[in-house]
Amino acid sequence: MAQPLTEQELHNLAMNIVGKELEESGYEFLGVNSKLRKDPQFVALKDKTLHFIIVRAIRYPQDAHTYDPVFMQTMKEHALKFEARTFYAGVGLGHGSDYAKPVIKDQAYSMVYKGLQEI
Repeated sequence: MAQPLTEQELHNLAMNIVGKELEESGYEFLGVNSKLRKDPQFVALKDKTLHFIIVRAIRYPQDAHTYDPVFMQTMKEHALKFEARTFYAGVGLGHGSDYAKPVIKDQAYSMVYKGLQEI
């Protein structure tokens, strides 16, 4: 029977999508945390600058590019203590044939991802 991905599996999928993009863009990973609600997900170095990247898997009908400004401000203040830049990576995930339906294990998925948004 077709099983929807769990919250942790969706999060892992979003992490893989963002991680691959970071790797291809030349980021060096210093820390990776894939546990739900443990932030930031990626601490990475690029051009000698530290980057904190917060990843969120978003389900339809929520907007993948909208984030909690209060939480992100808290993360930004934390990052500034380390002279790091802060980014949000929201990945909208849905079923392959219908974005409005949940992602099913071992089936195609669709995504809405516009890349990193600096906070």
